[in-house]
Amino acid sequence: MQLFPIETGYFKLDGGAMFGVVPKRIWNRSNPADENNMCTFAMRSLLIQQENRLILIDTGIGNKQSEKFYSYYHLHGEASLLDSIKKAGFHPDEITDVVFTHLHFDHVGGSIYRTEKGELKTTFKNAKYWSNAKHWKWATEPNAREKASFLSENILPIETSGQLNFISQGNELGQDINFLMVHGHTESQMIPHIQYKGKTVVFAADLLPSEGHLPLPYVMSYDTRPLLTLGEKERFLNQATKEDFVLFMQHDSINQCINLIDTEKGPRLQESFKLNDF
Repeated sequence: MQLFPIETGYFKLDGGAMFGVVPKRIWNRSNPADENNMCTFAMRSLLIQQENRLILIDTGIGNKQSEKFYSYYHLHGEASLLDSIKKAGFHPDEITDVVFTHLHFDHVGGSIYRTEKGELKTTFKNAKYWSNAKHWKWATEPNAREKASFLSENILPIETSGQLNFISQGNELGQDINFLMVHGHTESQMIPHIQYKGKTVVFAADLLPSEGHLPLPYVMSYDTRPLLTLGEKERFLNQATKEDFVLFMQHDSINQCINLIDTEKGPRLQESFKLNDF
């Protein structure tokens, strides 16, 4: 097995929304905001090469939305999903599996593209696309709070194409990949745990958006069940510290990977490093 970080660019989100009830003068130390209160975050995917599979976890925001839509998020950076896959030495048609931690637009947008004729097609035509039944229902019958994050053009073409599959047992992608199901951010978010080089590498997704979110009360306002997130995060961070997990940070603009150390204040950053360096 080999792992490849796939950079898809950066975007900006409102700092207050990203840190919930925590005052700006506190969270601004770790995630400095610009003059409009916007903080920079990454949209980082992960590519897993196995003997007979090439598995992509999440696909970034994509490029098929309107200029007005993208203007809300201040996209920047030179990296893109397909370019990063090619730089890793692969062609998009070689992708065998695409796994979605969840179906919010910044995690699933790159999985679908719009043709010159305006048709919506899957970007990875030879891949199985993986979600889970509970989250798929949640996303396709969205509540009013999350509706703006579940864009039908990102989601429904996956089913229409016949490429949609559901994780049910948790081992559909092999013995070295399994999933922690968490429900605070959104219903049935899947957090991949990958056995690699004698370590557990965890694709942290929106359970831990950045190193700045390590303190337990630092919970996003986007989370649908913040108190549930609090408990899920506490259990996960304690386990990650005890078992020395490598946390692959999807949204942290500075830290690609981190591990944790136990302190008087709870689990905190021990070391930041690149995935290829451990």
